[in-house]
Amino acid sequence: MSDRCFVSTRKGLFTLDRGASGWRVARAHFVGDNVTLTLHDPWSGDLVAALNHGHFGVKLHRSRDGGATWQEIAAPKYPEKPAGYVPKTPVEGTPVEWSLKLVWALEPGGAGEPGVIWCGTLPGGLFKSADSGDSWELNRPLWDDPLREQWFGGGADQPGIHSICVDPRDARHVKVGVSCGGVWTTRDGGNTWTITAKGMRAEFMPPDKQFEQNVQDPHLLAQCRSHPDVLWVQHHNGIFKSTDGAASWTELKGITPSAFGFPVAVHPADPDTAWFVPGTSDEKRFPVDGRVVVNRTRDGGRSFETITRGLPQEYSYDLVYRHALDVDETGNRLAMGSTTGSVWTSDDGGDSWQTVSSNLPPVYAVRFEKEN
Repeated sequence: MSDRCFVSTRKGLFTLDRGASGWRVARAHFVGDNVTLTLHDPWSGDLVAALNHGHFGVKLHRSRDGGATWQEIAAPKYPEKPAGYVPKTPVEGTPVEWSLKLVWALEPGGAGEPGVIWCGTLPGGLFKSADSGDSWELNRPLWDDPLREQWFGGGADQPGIHSICVDPRDARHVKVGVSCGGVWTTRDGGNTWTITAKGMRAEFMPPDKQFEQNVQDPHLLAQCRSHPDVLWVQHHNGIFKSTDGAASWTELKGITPSAFGFPVAVHPADPDTAWFVPGTSDEKRFPVDGRVVVNRTRDGGRSFETITRGLPQEYSYDLVYRHALDVDETGNRLAMGSTTGSVWTSDDGGDSWQTVSSNLPPVYAVRFEKEN
């Protein structure tokens, strides 16, 4: 059971520790800097933090002593465009740039891949490191796929890879979630890719294009560790579930309390249990009725319960981003952070929540320290 959690925020990286009196903010790193995401690699123990310095670009830092010290490491770099290259124009009419805008996903490789890290980025490139982040290589088969140039931005101006799921049974079997570009799967370590978003529906598209796989906007793709053929997606306009390894998807219509939201967390041992944080869609983007709630299913999506205990229920406009909800390796402890700097934890599977802090900077991501 994890007693440590890393909170990435607009103004620094904060470590939560759990002691006899509960969770507390224990340390701060990169104070004042925009930390968008932090990875804990269970195989090596390394921490990798992604910082976005705006005009000065994206930087990665690694710690091998639990965060006591950090060193800057290489950041993914896009190649030069080929001579004479003419990009296709996506839906918005703005060609995709070949330069790193944001590190949007970090995921360690499998048990037999020490030092492997996958990295998803805006504008839609997938990178891989085989040396714990000292160097990176763009996955050209996905980048060069003709369908990739049809991807387009959702909330961001550029498309992006925000979710990476490595199959615990076979590290060469990897799935990625793309906004907006659906779900893509490789079974050979990235040499070939197939789009696997059949059954998803994008209501923001014209009726004749709503079921096209390459226009889907999954907000987050999550995999059950013990049953990796079961995956859940919080989509722009609904919740979708797959029980066949993403070969097909089923929309949970008329069941969920809210169709829109960003995060989803799946119980590591029970594929039927998942948590979601709903919101009001599109330009509004705040909790429904100004109430922070967590929706949980424990029967595979046949029914949902709305959990409010310990969460603010009046005039509360705390939006929870896609990476700002996490569950530990037991499925009992959860952590959640909001755009207004609140952080909550649960030690009972989400039945109740405790406020750890209400005055941190806006939270982008929370991640438990996880065992291998």
